[in-house]
Amino acid sequence: MNRYSDTSRTHRLDPDSFANGYFRNAVYRHWDPIEDIPQELLEQDRERLVAREQTEAQFDGLRRTLALFGAGEEAVTEDLAPMAIALDDVDKQLFLTSQLYEEAKHTQFFDRYWREVVDPVAEACGFEVTAPTDDRYFPDPYVELFDRTEAAMYALLEDDSPEALARAFCHYHLVVESVLAQTGYYGIQSTWSPTGADMPTPGEPVHLEGLIEGITRVRSDEGRHVGFGMHEVQRLIAEEGVDPEIVQGTLGELLPLVAGTVDNPEAEGDTTQLVEYASEKLQRRIEIITDSEADLPPVEDLVHVEGGRDISAD
Repeated sequence: MNRYSDTSRTHRLDPDSFANGYFRNAVYRHWDPIEDIPQELLEQDRERLVAREQTEAQFDGLRRTLALFGAGEEAVTEDLAPMAIALDDVDKQLFLTSQLYEEAKHTQFFDRYWREVVDPVAEACGFEVTAPTDDRYFPDPYVELFDRTEAAMYALLEDDSPEALARAFCHYHLVVESVLAQTGYYGIQSTWSPTGADMPTPGEPVHLEGLIEGITRVRSDEGRHVGFGMHEVQRLIAEEGVDPEIVQGTLGELLPLVAGTVDNPEAEGDTTQLVEYASEKLQRRIEIITDSEADLPPVEDLVHVEGGRDISAD
């Protein structure tokens, strides 16, 4: 069908649609990973990390976390396009283009932080300077999770059925964006911010305000992504007849990979709390999307992290 001769709609867009509302929110909340993260905050992070009494193994814990986040943002930037092709609603395509743009921005932030903070700290402390792409930072469960997510996305080019779309949303929006990323935010907030939850770590805490500022802005974007995915899965179940067991089964298969990623035996603190957090987050997502009458939480609630800055005030 030639979309320009589509007589089923009088205008190109539906400003009252869920997807269009989220797209407008993305435009309103635009931020620049270079201009809007003050250089002085990154310099402060660098100075505090250099002054910190730490072993190379402890510093590698931070590098591992940042490497996982950066690689995840890059992978999603590369692999989300098939979903935009599979969806035939222009408002949903608009939102997904904003999502691709935001994932690219997140990739840039983590690359900048590694260049301007991580590498200089390693050099100043006499530690090995490592690349954020070094295989040492990526456990097998993480690699498998993203391999499966990539496969689910590219499968849409051959099969764009409601069931295939539901699986793709489960992989990306509900597990990678929601559970894995939210757990990562929780861990960073707890370890590197004075307002984070109490997750015991050895030694004196170091507050990295530049990292927290960047994470807060990334998190504000991810709230829209998670909300959009939850809305679509809920709709596919309620309107397209997708069996909730497909959703629950897909999410259940992926949770062990999330747990295997966050349960790091070399971390400074006990990561059991992170595994529990991920499990609780996933269970709550399942309860909402499998209930056709459940209202989706506001974007701010979807990305709430205990102790995190209130992004709704920005």
